[in-house]
Amino acid sequence: MTAHHQSTRGKPRVALVTCAALPDLDPDDRLVLAPLAARGVAAEIAVWDDPTVDWAGYDLVVLRSPWDYALRRDEFVAWARTVPALANPADVVAWNTDKRYLAELSDAGAPVVPTTWVAPGESWPPPTDGEHVIKPAVSAGSQDTGRYDLTDPEHRELASAHVRRLGDAGRVTMVQPYLDAVDTAGETALLFLAGPDGLAFSHAIRKGPMLTGPDLGEAALYKEERIDSRTATAEQRAVAEKVLAAVPGGADRLLYARVDLIPGPDGTPVLVELELTEPSLFVGYAEGAPDRLAEAVVAHLARRP
Repeated sequence: MTAHHQSTRGKPRVALVTCAALPDLDPDDRLVLAPLAARGVAAEIAVWDDPTVDWAGYDLVVLRSPWDYALRRDEFVAWARTVPALANPADVVAWNTDKRYLAELSDAGAPVVPTTWVAPGESWPPPTDGEHVIKPAVSAGSQDTGRYDLTDPEHRELASAHVRRLGDAGRVTMVQPYLDAVDTAGETALLFLAGPDGLAFSHAIRKGPMLTGPDLGEAALYKEERIDSRTATAEQRAVAEKVLAAVPGGADRLLYARVDLIPGPDGTPVLVELELTEPSLFVGYAEGAPDRLAEAVVAHLARRP
């Protein structure tokens, strides 16, 4: 655990949670350290599975980059339940780390990309046309994710093998149509941060297309992304608000949220993922965003008894 303050006397202590592979945080997250210090908050970086950390000693524990949890989700969720003052809360972590939450959001009326779920042991006859994305229901950083052109017999074989590989590992597979608008319009991530009156829109970014073909089993912590700043449209913001309104327990208790949208076949935005556990917040791409994140932390500290 690395300290970023001289003394905690009289200052609220906040842990910024990461993983052992990123012991100093992701560079984007480090941008909040100075704004927190300027607001009298003693911020420390802590690795989630470090047994020496006293989580109860913090006034707030903020999940940031614990990106190695995907293959240890049960352990991660169990850890989250032991941490007092966790943001976002442990029940949100349990719900949001399994992408089957998309089915719940769809049932609630949110526009979600159509998804087929394949449980371990279930057969999956691949379609014979169209491009599809295959990934596990529990994943982070686009790990174990591939894009397949199912008009190609070789891709159908590779796709079937991908589903079997995930199933043999006891993992639920999700199959989605590839939304080709991502190749031109890209993916829009809308970032929301807590304020005095609850969650509020902060900024948006554009992510370029990432999936170029079948999953080749790379073991990287996350795939590199092409990021640019973007102005969210009124339609995108309306869809994001509709998605957040369907979050179990309400969105106003969240410290942050990221809503990832891609234009569907008719051009209207559809939800790809709702990131409430450990999303990159891209505060380096919007003026004032590091300060808004620091203010979100202060707002949550103010709610503590």
